[in-house]
Amino acid sequence: MTISPFATVTESLAALASGSTTAEALALAARARAEALQPQLNAFITLAEPDALAKAAATATGPLAGIPIAHKDLFCTTELPTTAASRMLAGYRSPFDATVVARLKAAGAVTVGKTNLDEFAMGSATSHSWFGPSRNPWATDRTPGGSSGGSAAAVAAGIVPAATGTDTGGSIRQPAAFCGITGIKPTYGLVSRWGMIAYASSFDQGGLLARTAEDCALLLPIIAGFDAHDSTSVSVPIPDYRAALDEIEAAGTRPLTGWRIGLVSDFLSAEGVQPAVRDAIATAARTYAELGATVFDVALPRADLAIPAYYILAPAEASSNLARYDGVRFGHRTEEADTLFTLYTKTRAEGFGWEVKRRILIGTYVLSHGYYDAYYRKAQQVRRLIADDYAAAFTQCDLLLTPITPTTAWRLGEKSDPVEEYLADIFTIGANLAGLPALAHPCGFDEEGLPIGAQLIAPHFGEAKLLAAAHAFQRATDWHRATPTLLP
Repeated sequence: MTISPFATVTESLAALASGSTTAEALALAARARAEALQPQLNAFITLAEPDALAKAAATATGPLAGIPIAHKDLFCTTELPTTAASRMLAGYRSPFDATVVARLKAAGAVTVGKTNLDEFAMGSATSHSWFGPSRNPWATDRTPGGSSGGSAAAVAAGIVPAATGTDTGGSIRQPAAFCGITGIKPTYGLVSRWGMIAYASSFDQGGLLARTAEDCALLLPIIAGFDAHDSTSVSVPIPDYRAALDEIEAAGTRPLTGWRIGLVSDFLSAEGVQPAVRDAIATAARTYAELGATVFDVALPRADLAIPAYYILAPAEASSNLARYDGVRFGHRTEEADTLFTLYTKTRAEGFGWEVKRRILIGTYVLSHGYYDAYYRKAQQVRRLIADDYAAAFTQCDLLLTPITPTTAWRLGEKSDPVEEYLADIFTIGANLAGLPALAHPCGFDEEGLPIGAQLIAPHFGEAKLLAAAHAFQRATDWHRATPTLLP
């Protein structure tokens, strides 16, 4: 027997426990749907072979035994190639699994495939991929967001109930919003970066995309926790996130009574914010108030500096991280080199796409002699000031509520100017600069039927509050239950 392709992780586990389906049936159905929708969505770079998938499902044990999952192709895997959506790593086979992958595998999750992304996670539309752009299940002429767009599209299309993603400047939350699903970026250091191909090491954080906050609460404790392989991993107790949701369910019709939620109203009045987005966030704020929370305006005075600070710091780190791709040890190697210098230059010219080259050049420039103090050091100082603004806001409230993007998903190819695409991250980058946890959840649709997402931001290690608040919202609304009508 089969269950709905749009079943959540929680519903899928219940179906497995009742015997109404099997792990093999779930895994093979997910793969078949991925293959059938690939021409429309291009959500995957690689799919597991059916025989290997069936064997993995049949032998899976643990709390997630038999649950199909997809991994963003930025996480190293032994069974499938890891490409970072780049020609530079086409066909690369990792000798080890990323910690996130290994922990989910140990819990019994079954990997259906590796999802498409912007090359080396540099982009906001999953259009900067050597394997071609991914498409939004709600409107296939639109972007699913980026850089975790393939993962978001796979969940929204009912291929898998959950997928991994990474978030450097909004790359989990923005695709979640564009595709009408839930996504969580944990506190920096809560989830190991071991085996996650680096873009900007002080920003990158692994996380999850799923249909509901409940599913994120189920999966997060599996991937979270200290990892000695990662020097930025933080050793802190991992809360029982499910217990936080149970408290919400037991609290009656106003479960958020006593909670304080700060609405960053300046974001709603910012230039370029689509009226439908503004209205949906305002409605979400009223819903939180109806659930018992005290909702009031708060300010983040230096939020407008987030974009310039990020696009100095992140490219600088990318310039350093991507220097390892030189054609000598692994990855693409040019066939037209007669000197070591030519080997380096031609390998990189052939292996990297234009957006990656652009960010490497920016990063190298701001780190160069004579410009380091003027750009990089100043940006680090601004980063500190932005973090201070968030800290000040959290002396007044428990959570912040903001839009995720100024608009809903744009048409593929619509933003030809790179800066236009960068500005789409204006509401998400602050959390990365400050290392804060943040969550995206659906909260409405625009006049064209495209999903809108709301963002909740918490103080460091406040994931339980994020998940509990979003769970309360999703118990009171139906936005997260909507599914794309264009797909079979």
